[in-house]
Order: sequence, then C-alpha cells, then structure tokens
Amino acid sequence: MTHPDQAAEPDGPALLGPAKIRQLAARLGVRPTKRLGQNFVIDHGTVRRIVGLAGLRSSDVVLEVGPGFGSLTLPLLGAARRVIAVEMDPVLAAALPGTVAEHAPALAARLEVVTADAARIRELPGEPPTVLVANLPYNATVPVLLNVLARLQSLRAGLVMVQAEVGARMCAPPGSRAYGVSSAKLAWFAQMRPAGPVPRTVFWPVPGVDSCLVSFTRTDPPPTSASREQVFAVIDAAFGQRRKTLRAALASWAGSAQEAERLVRAAGLDPGARGEALSIAEFARLAQAAADSRAQGPAAAPGRHRSGLRTGGAKLRPDATPGLGPGERPVSWRAPARGVAGGSGGSPPGPGQSPGPGQSPRPGQSPRPAQYGEP
Repeated sequence: MTHPDQAAEPDGPALLGPAKIRQLAARLGVRPTKRLGQNFVIDHGTVRRIVGLAGLRSSDVVLEVGPGFGSLTLPLLGAARRVIAVEMDPVLAAALPGTVAEHAPALAARLEVVTADAARIRELPGEPPTVLVANLPYNATVPVLLNVLARLQSLRAGLVMVQAEVGARMCAPPGSRAYGVSSAKLAWFAQMRPAGPVPRTVFWPVPGVDSCLVSFTRTDPPPTSASREQVFAVIDAAFGQRRKTLRAALASWAGSAQEAERLVRAAGLDPGARGEALSIAEFARLAQAAADSRAQGPAAAPGRHRSGLRTGGAKLRPDATPGLGPGERPVSWRAPARGVAGGSGGSPPGPGQSPGPGQSPRPGQSPRPAQYGEP
C-alpha cells in the first residue's frame, strides 16, 4: 500500500513527498539551513516534469549529480536502464541505496552510487553515461558541467536544474549582456537551450532565488588546429577585462597590444571589438592564429607572462581540469551542499574577489580555481 505522502506511479516507483523527505532528514541528522544553501526538491510534479523533458530512452545510462535523498533518483530509475548517482556528501551517499531498496526494490540493481565531487571526477565505474539529468549545486554549476562534458565523451545530451541567473548565462548568445566565460566555454561542448522556469515553492526550505531548467545537446567543437586549452585561454583573457577591446584585453595574453592586434587581424576579426561579441568559433580562430604564430618561431609567438591567477588568496592551478575564467566570482566549495539533485537546490554564490587586471593565462593554459563561482 502506498503511503499517503507518496505518489504512486503507474509504471514506476512511488515518489518521495515532503513528509517523507523531512523524515529522512531527521533520521540522517540533516537539518537544511539557508546559510548552507540546503533546499530539497519535494514536489512530485517537478521531478515528473524533469524526467519527461529529459527524453530518456529505456537503454540510457543516466548520470545524476547530487541525488540527495533520492527524490529525482527514483523516477530516473524507472525511466532508464541504469543510474549513476554522484554524491559528494558521504552521509547522503550511504543512505541512498537503502532508500531505493525500500521504495523501489525491483529497481535497486540499476543504481550505482559514487561518493565524489562531480567537478573533479575523471571517470566513472561501469558502462559510460549517455545523459546527464541533475539538479546541480548552484555554487559549482559550470565547473561540474565543464568537467563532465570534457571527461565523459559518452554524454550526448542532458537536462539540468540551475539558478535562473546562471541558466541565462549558460544559454546566452554572443553580443548579449549575459554572454560571458560560461556561455563561450559551454558552447565548445554543446548547444544550451532554456527549458522553462522552476518556482521556489518546489523546495524545502524555500530558497531566496529562482531556478530554471536548461537542456543541452552535445555538438562538435568548431574546426580548429588549436587545443581546447588554448581556446579557453583566449576566452579567459578576453573576458578578464570584458569592457575593453580585444586589442587591450588580450595584450597580456599576446605579449603586447600590438601583437594582440596582429593576431586578431590574422584571425579575420576586428581588434576594436570586445570579447562579448565573439562566438566560440571566432575564439577558436583567434587561438589558432596564436598557435600558428607560435609555430613560426619564438619571435612571432605571444609573449610570456604569469602562468597562474590568484583568487581569494589561493594560487590557481593552470593545469587543472576545465573551469572558470578570470571574470568569474570565486565561491568556497569546501563545504558540500547536502542533497543537491533531487535534494538540495543549493544557494547562489556569495560575493567574492575577482582576479585583478593583467591576470590572464598565457595561450595553452585554462586555469580552474580551487574555489568556484559564476561570471
């Protein structure tokens, strides 16, 4: 018999409701607070909507980041062949298999739980995932997406719930006010599309920000002989001083303003334009112009400069996995936000320190901060 707090699905497991989620939270000692950004999805309609919009096939292997208590995990198990749930909170990760065994015993074998930070994973056990479906942590949305898209080539599509402001940046086209580092780097991997708003009332407790759904389809990178790291380095430099022209913004990256202008013209672009006007294909052409110049000899190559940025007092690692650029605000990612996907929606990044002028990486480098945030 289905508990009154659970919605019985015709062809799947019962869904977790508000009372059941609060019961699980009390049993595990999880006390959601606004300070920690813990907001758990409690609305049946929202998780049904997410699974429906994801367009899953019965043969799909789903990657869910931050499953939390399992609100979204349960319907995903009913729609896909396998679910790999990546949860960085060890308490929630340990509890998830038991929740699935209790509410969907016939589907328990389809679940694989990995205790890890999705922004740093390099590989996953078993068959590679084909679709990402998740309620991403708001203070690490873009680093998570960049990492999984770079590391997991098997991902063909996805649907993610994110902070509304972040979602607007993810989908922003060149030339728009919201277009920035996140927009350009994500466009290297996929086409991002808005998939609708999410009201605050679907969370417990109710957060102070709006949310939205973003869908994506993987696309081929633009044709270029430059590496992804080289292209991302140009993006970082161009948006490090986004109100300046390419000639000025790329001066440190290229070695001088004159060299920056020469490379921009070699790519067929206007040195008087700003980085916010360039598409990912144009950034790729600019990176290729620099790579071609470097191949011609040291005299023609962009100049040397500092190889690391500084954010919040911590030196960044230029050789880390794909991440955010110098125009993006750092936010501490040391304390996990519990139960993100199907659990807590997280909270928006707080104020941080942006890297100062002249802190652009040299071509070939794409630093990822030890602390994350949005541009």
